[in-house]
Amino acid sequence: MKIEPKGPRAAQLRQRKFHLLSSLRIPPDALPGSLALTHRRCGKSSCHCASGKGHPQWSLTFMDKGKKRVERIPNDLVDTIRKKVEEGRGFKEAVAEIMTANADLLVLWRKEKDL
Repeated sequence: MKIEPKGPRAAQLRQRKFHLLSSLRIPPDALPGSLALTHRRCGKSSCHCASGKGHPQWSLTFMDKGKKRVERIPNDLVDTIRKKVEEGRGFKEAVAEIMTANADLLVLWRKEKDL
């Protein structure tokens, strides 16, 4: 059974959905999660971090098979990793928008059928 509601809102949703689908490409190096700067103490009592803020450290946090993973990111890779995380986020947002449009189209179709 084909779910094809009519009307201007349905046409607008389909147009947006097909625009997203036509431009959707899986970025080959995209990364999940978020990149964050944290501060850690090294544990040496003579180090400046013992009484201060701690050593700056970048990390990538993401879920893998239902478990949270945190990977340390070297300073020289932060800009590269940030770009890959943004690519992953953009892809996920586009997919979520397409699925939301599909759900909205289903709701419109059901309302038309109930009339």
